[in-house]
Amino acid sequence: MPSSTSSSKRRRAPAPKGIVTREGALPAGLRLTASDRPGQAQPVPTRDIPKQPWGKIMIAVAATLLAGVAALEVNARTRLGLHAGDLDNSEVAWVEERARSENAPAAIVGDSRILFDTNLDRFQALTGVRPVQLAIHGTSALTLLEDVANNEHFNGLLIVGLADTMFFQPFDGYGGYVKRRNDFTTPSGRIGIEIDHMLQRRLAFLDSNYRLSVLAHRLDDDYRPGVEGPKDDIWKVQEVGEQRQTWLWDRVEYDPWIQARSRWAWKGFKEKFPFTPQLIAKGQARAKAAVDKIRARGGDVVFVRPPSAPQLRVNEEAQVPKAKGWEVLLSNTHSVGVHFDDLPASVQNLTLPEYSHLNRRCAIVFTDAYVRRLTELTPRLKLRADAPPPLSRADCVPGARVASAQ
Repeated sequence: MPSSTSSSKRRRAPAPKGIVTREGALPAGLRLTASDRPGQAQPVPTRDIPKQPWGKIMIAVAATLLAGVAALEVNARTRLGLHAGDLDNSEVAWVEERARSENAPAAIVGDSRILFDTNLDRFQALTGVRPVQLAIHGTSALTLLEDVANNEHFNGLLIVGLADTMFFQPFDGYGGYVKRRNDFTTPSGRIGIEIDHMLQRRLAFLDSNYRLSVLAHRLDDDYRPGVEGPKDDIWKVQEVGEQRQTWLWDRVEYDPWIQARSRWAWKGFKEKFPFTPQLIAKGQARAKAAVDKIRARGGDVVFVRPPSAPQLRVNEEAQVPKAKGWEVLLSNTHSVGVHFDDLPASVQNLTLPEYSHLNRRCAIVFTDAYVRRLTELTPRLKLRADAPPPLSRADCVPGARVASAQ
């Protein structure tokens, strides 16, 4: 009896009339099987590929892709208020800036207030120095101060911006990754961030805050009482440009819903832990040790306290009073500093749309004011002879010029 797997006595069906096949080939539409190729272990089935208009198919796929990208981009710019050139503020980007800071004449550390409220272009126009921006949102300035103190290559001027409660909090915050920065120096990480930034300079819809996975995560209704979920997180409030130049997202200023949600997310700066005298004293001691370390190798440190709205300031002052936090900090470290309370009346009452950060225009005004003051307090910064004229509240608050003239 012939084997059912043997093809020695099988006959192939003749090719349909009108179809010419090459020698050894099956008629179009049929495929070779194991019985057609005896002696081969686990052969891969093959079949003739029917002729298709591949050129037209490729054009159709490319057109569909372009249409999809265009639709996403139009939606991002018109409906979501996103902008091309808004770069992700990643750990890799911070590590790159830290490396650049080692030989820089000035650098900035702190939380999101000094990050959002400093305009690097204005700083440079006033002094000729462009500081390296190392501040990280939601992070204790003390953590970053100590990181710079441990960087033996830095001997320039360090500008430490602080929110009082953030500075003395008993944990690092979002910037805890600075202690494991070597994890973000791989070639793949650097190449990846360059590719991301190249695309984000041209396409707005690539904003990491509006990825599908992020939006889906925010659908969680936080059903478990007492447990904070994605709806309690801080959503998009910033835009980031080159060299980590950061400013408040303009939608926070003009969109009532986004603005209200951002205000709610701060929870009035009512911290869940007490700022005891012992906790504050420990922070003061850490700050002094770090400042002394920087000065011992020829560097210097100054402090800046950006503004916050009364809705937050009342709780910040209740937890870490200016007299016990800011004033003791300057005294213990033998440092000079610029507190927004002490700036001229012409730059007071700037616009804080969500109570904690200045809008983009007022951030330029605040930068102008505090940098001019620093040039009077430290020889490390000098006001250029061709520096632009001073700015005031009238340069960023609509109607302020008219009101001041009445």
